[in-house]
Amino acid sequence: MRKLVILPLLFVVALSTAGCQTFGGPKQTFGTLAGAGLGGWLGSTIGGGTGRLIATGAGVLLGAALGGEIGASMDEVDRMKANQALNTAYAAPLGSTVEWNNPNSGNSGSFTPRRDGTDRNTGAYCREYTTTVNIGGRAQTGVGTACRNPDGTWRIVNGN
Repeated sequence: MRKLVILPLLFVVALSTAGCQTFGGPKQTFGTLAGAGLGGWLGSTIGGGTGRLIATGAGVLLGAALGGEIGASMDEVDRMKANQALNTAYAAPLGSTVEWNNPNSGNSGSFTPRRDGTDRNTGAYCREYTTTVNIGGRAQTGVGTACRNPDGTWRIVNGN
C-alpha cells in the first residue's frame, strides 16, 4: 500500500518542482517528462524493497532534470531534423538506424525501430524504437512506442 502512495507522490513532486521553473517551451517540458519517465523506470530496476523505492524516486528527479536540460538545448532546426528522422524511421526496416544531425548546433541523434505489432485496444500498427540524442557532447538514450493513426500519421504513445 505504501508503494502505491509514494510512487505517484514522487512523480507529482517532480512535476511540481519542474513547474516552478521557467521553461523554454514545449521541447523542455517534453524533455522533462520523458526524462522523468526514463529515470523512474531505470531507478525501479535497481535493488529491492525500500531501496528500489528510493532509487525510483531519485531516477524520476534526476531524469526530469537531465531531460529538461536536453529539451531546452535543442533549437528549432534540431527538432525539425529529429522529427524528419523519426518519420523516416517509422517506415524503415527493423534494426536499421536513421540518424540526424545539425552542423550549426553540433547536436545529433538517431532512431532505430526495434519491434512492431498492434495495439491491443485499437488494433493500430505500432513500432517500438530506441532513440539517442547527443547535445553538447552528452548522450541520452530512450525507448518509445509510436502507433499509426487511421489517417496515416503517427502518434507517440510511450516515450521515455
